[in-house]
Amino acid sequence: MNNINNKPINGNDLIALGYPENEILGIALKINKKRTGYTKAEMLEKYAQLLTSPQDFIEDKVFKILAEAFVKGVHLPKEGETIIPLNEEIKAFNIYGAEKIEDGALEQMKVAMQLPVTVAGALMPDAHQGYGLPIGGVLATKNAIIPYGVGVDIGCRMALSVYDLPSTHYFENHDLLKNILMKNTKFGAGHGFHGKYKAEHQVLDDSKFETNSFIQNLKDKAWSQLGSSGGGNHFVEFGLIDFKENDDKLNIKKGTYLALLTHSGSRGFGATIAGHYTQIAKDICKLPYKAKNLAYLDLNSEAGQEYWLAMNLAGEYASACHEIIHQKIAKELGAEILAKIENHHNFAWKEIYNNEEVIVHRKGATPASKDVMGIIPGSMTAPGFLVRGKGDENAINSASHGAGRQMSRTQAIKSLSQNKINDYLNDFGITLIGGGKDEAPMAYKNIHEVMNAQQDLVDVVATFTPKMVRMADDGSKED
Repeated sequence: MNNINNKPINGNDLIALGYPENEILGIALKINKKRTGYTKAEMLEKYAQLLTSPQDFIEDKVFKILAEAFVKGVHLPKEGETIIPLNEEIKAFNIYGAEKIEDGALEQMKVAMQLPVTVAGALMPDAHQGYGLPIGGVLATKNAIIPYGVGVDIGCRMALSVYDLPSTHYFENHDLLKNILMKNTKFGAGHGFHGKYKAEHQVLDDSKFETNSFIQNLKDKAWSQLGSSGGGNHFVEFGLIDFKENDDKLNIKKGTYLALLTHSGSRGFGATIAGHYTQIAKDICKLPYKAKNLAYLDLNSEAGQEYWLAMNLAGEYASACHEIIHQKIAKELGAEILAKIENHHNFAWKEIYNNEEVIVHRKGATPASKDVMGIIPGSMTAPGFLVRGKGDENAINSASHGAGRQMSRTQAIKSLSQNKINDYLNDFGITLIGGGKDEAPMAYKNIHEVMNAQQDLVDVVATFTPKMVRMADDGSKED
């Protein structure tokens, strides 16, 4: 029994033994994540024995929690509870860059395509596994909104300011620009501004804050964090944007300019809304275990209308946060903004698809309707792209929202050397303020491969090269 199990047991293994597809399956799988000392075959044998006689494992140090759950009847349907069945057929959906998309994300998308409210779906080339809908998943539904299909960081977005300053301005004023970033940005989960440092913005006067007492009670938190950026992969960065030719629609001449790019969302305000309405959806909409994080709200219901209003308010709030940051920095620079472009993801839109109104969820996907502008970042050392949508209905008028992770946060922290990361950043001339190993450039997919996989979805207008990046330095995740 000294053999450590190196091959994880998955849900299908346990279902084959007779385990029900409900909460008990999650409890069973958590046990297998621990270093139990058993081989895979030995673990499966134990699982089979427990299924027959759970009381025999009540004192077992490995299986005690699972045995207790069986004895308590966690595996049994709750009295009077009706489970909404999934469709047996998995609706077809288009996949972009399929060769680089992990199995977990594909499986999540397949489950989403079995929902009774699903109309259509697509998977973007930066897709990876998330909660419920994969990050990079696009899902159109009929009159239903899925809180976890929108995501936790509601209205997370990219915002780009192109200044009337040449690329040389960055190199001639490096230290000044660093001071400007430090002075006018704030990062970290839970962090905000206090007293005279609080920002003012018309979003705080939005009547949607009066939707109900739950939303009303979040207003003080929203005000405190207004104009800040959170943790995780959120950033504020100076870089150089190169237009290879004149862009008449933006009225920008060919050339390379100093630019500011920001990425963040609705902070603790949006996260609290997401958690609250996800739980309401799960209480109302009982789906099979594998689909439980896709619980949805009917848009005609009171809860559905409340969430719709709250989601839109969180999106407007996230936009206000970016607006404040960009205004502060433009003022400090004394520069004119030639163009300002903004797009958001982690949101749901009412759109027309195949001549019917649908709710399009883009969880980590960029809107890319015909001529709609968007920004698709790479990593700290890889270029980002200013793009113009082509309006491809096969992708439900969407594109990727970035390069996408190829390495989990935990994997990056455990496997990457900080010295190697620093050397890599130096090779590319990147000044990094904050940031953790989980956001290292190596943790992300190759942005050029991602862009090649979506040539039918967007046209590249300009290329953005990061030079000075500020991120959270406290190890906090997005909030």
